[in-house]
Amino acid sequence: MTANISISQHPIIKQKVSQLRNVKNTPREVRELIDSISRLMMYDVTMDIDLAPVGTEQSPVGAYTEMRVATKVALVPVLRSGLAMLNAASDLLHDAEIRHLGLFREETTLQPVEYYNKLPRVCGVDECVVLDPMIATGGTAEAAVQILQHWGVEKIKFVCICASKQGIESLAAKYPDVQFFVAVIDEVLDKRGFVSPGIGDCGDRLNNTA
Repeated sequence: MTANISISQHPIIKQKVSQLRNVKNTPREVRELIDSISRLMMYDVTMDIDLAPVGTEQSPVGAYTEMRVATKVALVPVLRSGLAMLNAASDLLHDAEIRHLGLFREETTLQPVEYYNKLPRVCGVDECVVLDPMIATGGTAEAAVQILQHWGVEKIKFVCICASKQGIESLAAKYPDVQFFVAVIDEVLDKRGFVSPGIGDCGDRLNNTA
């Protein structure tokens, strides 16, 4: 794996991914597991953000310098399944901008189709954190990265729960300046573009539309 792929080694994340794979899960269970995994992953995602002093405050026993996040971050959930990761990310980065991208994979060609993009004309953030539970062929992820690069953001982090080995390695090689955070990488990507064992179609599992 290349240096810009970070694979979680946390045992609780591994346990929860194993639970998420189960086809018997209800939509509520899928939502709760994705949210929980995302919260744990965000610890590593936010390790390098900058802090700045904002003034002097008083604790019960003395004065201290209050610190706050200085990095301007935009959270970018890829609709629709990326929304399941948003609460976890925004609870940590509660001052972050939230910018949605609507992308889906056309079933026959497996190519990404953009249907929603309301990014402002001028980029006003230091970094974007893209949220999408799955990277399969990598087409949708690549489209999201290209949109944000064209917007002008200098730093992009891509957070996903499950990725195919083929998809994420191709993306990481093509976009060495993007940092990819993933909970698990699966070896098999079939001709239909499905990852095995994978976590299924997250949009359908989350919304009970399978």
